[in-house]
Amino acid sequence: MSDKMINDEALDIIFRSARTRNGWEDRSVTATLMQAVYDLMKWGPTSANCSPARFVFVTSKEAKERLKPHLDSGNATKTMAAPCCVIIGHDMEFYEKLPQLFPHTDARSWFAGKDAKIRETAFRNGTLQGAYFMIAARALGLDCGPMSGFDAEGVDREFFAGTAIRSNFLCNIGYGTDENLFPRSPRLSFDEACQIL
Repeated sequence: MSDKMINDEALDIIFRSARTRNGWEDRSVTATLMQAVYDLMKWGPTSANCSPARFVFVTSKEAKERLKPHLDSGNATKTMAAPCCVIIGHDMEFYEKLPQLFPHTDARSWFAGKDAKIRETAFRNGTLQGAYFMIAARALGLDCGPMSGFDAEGVDREFFAGTAIRSNFLCNIGYGTDENLFPRSPRLSFDEACQIL
Protein backbone atom coordinates (compact mmCIF):
# COMPACT_ATOMS: atom_id res chain seq x y z
CA MET A 1 0.00 0.00 0.00
CA SER A 2 1.12 3.53 -0.70
CA ASP A 3 2.54 5.50 2.22
CA LYS A 4 0.44 8.42 0.94
CA MET A 5 -2.91 6.74 1.65
CA ILE A 6 -5.35 8.52 3.92
CA ASN A 7 -6.20 6.55 7.04
CA ASP A 8 -9.21 4.34 7.71
CA GLU A 9 -10.93 7.00 9.81
CA ALA A 10 -10.89 9.40 6.87
CA LEU A 11 -12.12 6.70 4.50
CA ASP A 12 -14.97 5.93 6.90
CA ILE A 13 -15.96 9.61 7.04
CA ILE A 14 -15.94 10.02 3.27
CA PHE A 15 -17.30 6.64 2.19
CA ARG A 16 -17.89 3.67 4.45
CA SER A 17 -19.78 5.29 7.33
CA ALA A 18 -21.22 8.23 5.40
CA ARG A 19 -24.97 8.13 4.88
CA THR A 20 -27.50 10.06 2.84
CA ARG A 21 -29.13 12.20 5.52
CA ASN A 22 -32.82 13.08 5.74
CA GLY A 23 -32.79 14.72 9.21
CA TRP A 24 -30.77 17.77 10.17
CA GLU A 25 -29.54 19.56 13.27
CA ASP A 26 -30.70 23.14 13.68
CA ARG A 27 -27.21 24.39 12.93
CA SER A 28 -26.16 26.64 10.07
CA VAL A 29 -23.43 26.07 7.53
CA THR A 30 -21.22 29.14 7.39
CA ALA A 31 -20.36 30.93 4.17
CA THR A 32 -16.71 30.33 5.03
CA LEU A 33 -17.31 26.57 5.10
CA MET A 34 -19.28 26.68 1.84
CA GLN A 35 -16.33 28.39 0.20
CA ALA A 36 -13.91 25.89 1.73
CA VAL A 37 -15.90 23.01 0.23
CA TYR A 38 -15.79 24.65 -3.19
CA ASP A 39 -12.10 25.53 -2.87
CA LEU A 40 -11.32 21.87 -2.14
CA MET A 41 -13.57 20.24 -4.73
CA LYS A 42 -12.45 22.48 -7.59
CA TRP A 43 -9.16 20.55 -7.79
CA GLY A 44 -10.91 17.39 -8.99
CA PRO A 45 -10.13 16.64 -12.65
CA THR A 46 -12.41 17.46 -15.58
CA SER A 47 -11.75 16.96 -19.28
CA ALA A 48 -9.65 19.82 -20.65
CA ASN A 49 -10.10 21.39 -17.19
CA CYS A 50 -13.52 22.53 -18.46
CA SER A 51 -15.01 22.86 -14.94
CA PRO A 52 -18.66 23.30 -16.03
CA ALA A 53 -20.29 22.86 -12.60
CA ARG A 54 -22.04 25.81 -11.01
CA PHE A 55 -23.38 25.86 -7.45
CA VAL A 56 -26.20 27.80 -5.83
CA PHE A 57 -26.26 27.57 -2.03
CA VAL A 58 -29.90 27.97 -1.01
CA THR A 59 -29.90 28.96 2.66
CA SER A 60 -32.37 31.76 3.35
CA LYS A 61 -36.04 31.18 4.08
CA GLU A 62 -36.94 33.27 1.04
CA ALA A 63 -34.70 31.26 -1.30
CA LYS A 64 -36.00 27.96 0.09
CA GLU A 65 -39.58 29.11 -0.56
CA ARG A 66 -38.59 29.74 -4.18
CA LEU A 67 -37.18 26.22 -4.40
CA LYS A 68 -39.98 24.39 -2.56
CA PRO A 69 -42.62 24.36 -5.35
CA HIS A 70 -40.16 22.55 -7.61
CA LEU A 71 -39.40 19.71 -5.18
CA ASP A 72 -41.10 16.32 -5.23
CA SER A 73 -43.32 15.95 -2.16
CA GLY A 74 -40.97 13.43 -0.56
CA ASN A 75 -38.09 15.89 -0.70
CA ALA A 76 -39.79 19.10 0.39
CA THR A 77 -39.89 18.66 4.18
CA LYS A 78 -36.30 17.50 4.59
CA THR A 79 -35.02 20.21 2.25
CA MET A 80 -36.84 22.94 4.15
CA ALA A 81 -35.31 21.59 7.39
CA ALA A 82 -31.77 21.38 6.01
CA PRO A 83 -29.56 24.41 6.68
CA CYS A 84 -28.54 24.51 3.01
CA CYS A 85 -29.66 22.96 -0.25
CA VAL A 86 -27.11 23.19 -3.02
CA ILE A 87 -28.36 23.33 -6.60
CA ILE A 88 -25.64 21.64 -8.62
CA GLY A 89 -25.82 22.65 -12.24
CA HIS A 90 -23.61 22.87 -15.28
CA ASP A 91 -22.95 25.77 -17.60
CA MET A 92 -23.75 24.96 -21.23
CA GLU A 93 -21.39 27.78 -22.20
CA PHE A 94 -18.49 26.38 -20.15
CA TYR A 95 -16.28 26.49 -23.26
CA GLU A 96 -16.22 30.29 -23.10
CA LYS A 97 -13.94 29.98 -20.07
CA LEU A 98 -11.52 27.55 -21.72
CA PRO A 99 -9.11 30.31 -22.81
CA GLN A 100 -8.71 30.97 -19.05
CA LEU A 101 -8.82 27.36 -17.84
CA PHE A 102 -6.95 25.58 -20.67
CA PRO A 103 -4.86 28.38 -22.19
CA HIS A 104 -2.14 26.41 -23.96
CA THR A 105 -4.35 25.57 -26.96
CA ASP A 106 -7.58 26.71 -28.60
CA ALA A 107 -9.84 24.35 -26.69
CA ARG A 108 -12.85 26.63 -27.14
CA SER A 109 -12.98 25.65 -30.82
CA TRP A 110 -13.44 22.01 -29.81
CA PHE A 111 -16.92 22.86 -28.53
CA ALA A 112 -18.28 26.11 -29.99
CA GLY A 113 -21.26 25.32 -32.24
CA LYS A 114 -21.16 21.58 -31.44
CA ASP A 115 -24.31 21.17 -29.35
CA ALA A 116 -24.16 17.41 -28.78
CA LYS A 117 -20.53 17.58 -27.63
CA ILE A 118 -21.35 20.54 -25.36
CA ARG A 119 -24.26 18.68 -23.73
CA GLU A 120 -22.28 15.49 -23.21
CA THR A 121 -19.21 17.25 -21.84
CA ALA A 122 -21.14 19.62 -19.57
CA PHE A 123 -23.28 16.85 -18.09
CA ARG A 124 -20.48 14.33 -17.61
CA ASN A 125 -18.00 16.72 -16.06
CA GLY A 126 -20.62 18.64 -14.07
CA THR A 127 -21.76 15.34 -12.56
CA LEU A 128 -18.17 14.46 -11.70
CA GLN A 129 -17.79 17.82 -9.99
CA GLY A 130 -21.01 17.22 -8.07
CA ALA A 131 -19.48 14.00 -6.73
CA TYR A 132 -16.26 15.82 -5.85
CA PHE A 133 -18.41 18.37 -4.03
CA MET A 134 -19.96 15.69 -1.81
CA ILE A 135 -16.59 14.12 -1.06
CA ALA A 136 -15.18 17.54 -0.13
CA ALA A 137 -18.20 18.36 2.03
CA ARG A 138 -17.87 15.09 3.94
CA ALA A 139 -14.11 15.57 4.30
CA LEU A 140 -14.77 18.97 5.90
CA GLY A 141 -17.27 17.64 8.44
CA LEU A 142 -20.59 18.06 6.65
CA ASP A 143 -23.24 15.49 5.89
CA CYS A 144 -24.92 15.27 2.50
CA GLY A 145 -28.38 14.42 1.23
CA PRO A 146 -28.23 14.25 -2.59
CA MET A 147 -31.54 14.17 -4.46
CA SER A 148 -32.91 13.73 -7.94
CA GLY A 149 -36.58 14.33 -7.12
CA PHE A 150 -37.27 17.82 -8.45
CA ASP A 151 -38.58 19.67 -11.50
CA ALA A 152 -35.36 20.65 -13.26
CA GLU A 153 -37.07 22.96 -15.74
CA GLY A 154 -38.82 24.78 -12.91
CA VAL A 155 -35.58 25.17 -10.96
CA ASP A 156 -33.85 26.45 -14.08
CA ARG A 157 -36.57 29.04 -14.64
CA GLU A 158 -36.46 30.14 -11.01
CA PHE A 159 -32.72 30.23 -10.41
CA PHE A 160 -30.99 30.26 -13.80
CA ALA A 161 -33.22 32.42 -15.99
CA GLY A 162 -31.25 34.31 -18.60
CA THR A 163 -28.21 32.04 -18.27
CA ALA A 164 -26.93 28.90 -19.96
CA ILE A 165 -26.81 27.00 -16.65
CA ARG A 166 -28.95 23.87 -16.27
CA SER A 167 -29.60 22.05 -13.01
CA ASN A 168 -28.33 18.50 -12.58
CA PHE A 169 -29.15 17.44 -9.02
CA LEU A 170 -29.71 18.84 -5.55
CA CYS A 171 -27.74 18.15 -2.40
CA ASN A 172 -28.74 19.14 1.11
CA ILE A 173 -25.73 19.79 3.31
CA GLY A 174 -25.39 20.34 7.03
CA TYR A 175 -25.04 18.32 10.19
CA GLY A 176 -27.17 15.22 9.88
CA THR A 177 -29.18 13.34 12.46
CA ASP A 178 -30.38 9.74 12.44
CA GLU A 179 -33.97 10.90 11.95
CA ASN A 180 -35.62 8.95 9.11
CA LEU A 181 -32.33 7.18 8.42
CA PHE A 182 -33.03 4.02 6.46
CA PRO A 183 -31.02 0.83 6.93
CA ARG A 184 -27.95 0.88 4.73
CA SER A 185 -28.68 -0.52 1.29
CA PRO A 186 -26.40 -3.21 -0.12
CA ARG A 187 -23.80 -2.58 -2.80
CA LEU A 188 -22.64 -4.79 -5.64
CA SER A 189 -19.56 -6.89 -5.00
CA PHE A 190 -16.38 -6.43 -7.02
CA ASP A 191 -17.16 -9.55 -9.05
CA GLU A 192 -20.67 -8.32 -9.86
CA ALA A 193 -19.58 -4.88 -11.06
CA CYS A 194 -16.02 -5.24 -12.33
CA GLN A 195 -13.86 -7.01 -14.87
CA ILE A 196 -10.09 -7.22 -15.07
CA LEU A 197 -9.03 -7.85 -18.66
